[in-house]
Amino acid sequence: MSSDFESYEQDFAVLTAEITGRIGKVPKLVGDEKKQMVVNVEKQLEEARELLEQMELEVREIPPQSRGMYSSRMRSYKQEMGKLEADFKRSRIAYSDEVRNELLGDDGNSSENQRAHLLDNTERLERSSRRLEAGYQIAVETEQIGQEMLENLSHDREKIQRARERV
Repeated sequence: MSSDFESYEQDFAVLTAEITGRIGKVPKLVGDEKKQMVVNVEKQLEEARELLEQMELEVREIPPQSRGMYSSRMRSYKQEMGKLEADFKRSRIAYSDEVRNELLGDDGNSSENQRAHLLDNTERLERSSRRLEAGYQIAVETEQIGQEMLENLSHDREKIQRARERV
């Protein structure tokens, strides 16, 4: 079961990376290219939602003892999906160069380069933040599992001591 979940995780990671790359390209495109890219991203977002649903089904089939770790992963994947959808909305409504030039009446090349650089940096920061959040979640899960193991060992120790006392 967990191998299916892990393969879904890998597919999800690859798909979200592709989506992120394409979302970054959407504001820079114009006309039919932009429309085609938007359609492709929408299809990939739908595919990612379906993968999340499959992953949820796999988590439901996992025994309750080990379900916690997978549930927290699912929460982080859902957050990532929400961020992707929000980024996509922002990129779709971002003004293209032509619209900006018409509105402002200037070429805006340097400001557009700065804007692109800022967007790239923001995207990089968001990816790093998601990785840090995922790492933190794994650390919390590991700590919880360790606590459960210590409790089980403590109970086992008490049982062994009682058995010794009886003998």
